[in-house]
Amino acid sequence: MIFRQLFDYETWTYTYLLADPVTKEALLIDTVKEQAERDISLLTELGLKLKYILETHVHADHITAAATLRSRTGAKIALSAEAGVRCADLPLKDGDEISLGALRIRCIATPGHTMSCMSYLCEGRVFTGDTLFVRDAGRTDFQQGSSEKMYDSITRKLFSLPEETL
Repeated sequence: MIFRQLFDYETWTYTYLLADPVTKEALLIDTVKEQAERDISLLTELGLKLKYILETHVHADHITAAATLRSRTGAKIALSAEAGVRCADLPLKDGDEISLGALRIRCIATPGHTMSCMSYLCEGRVFTGDTLFVRDAGRTDFQQGSSEKMYDSITRKLFSLPEETL
């Protein structure tokens, strides 16, 4: 798997690039509008074709580059069906799977930070957005957050993944 972790200092948002090295199909998780050119440049540099733009959640703390990237690359926007976002090309549900060449990305509903949070599991790595951080968890005190649902998402879903999961 081709993997890159990118960071935007303005919004403190991590963006992740995953790609199949054989088919050169790629996806981006949690893009940031101000970094669209960076992301397109990286895709071009690596010779990749963007197939999906995944969002872990919809929140006002950063504006996604999804629409810009979709218009420039033809990629599909995918996020939780619970978000009720009409511009999504692929509304996702818990347990759905996305194919990227030989890679399989499993969608895990992890509500709590928002009711529509979605985590993505691929080859021993889980991308949790604002649900789970290193030594912390996302806030639950606004925009349909729920401490109870967050606790269940973390303890029953994320902590039940194999110990070696990154």
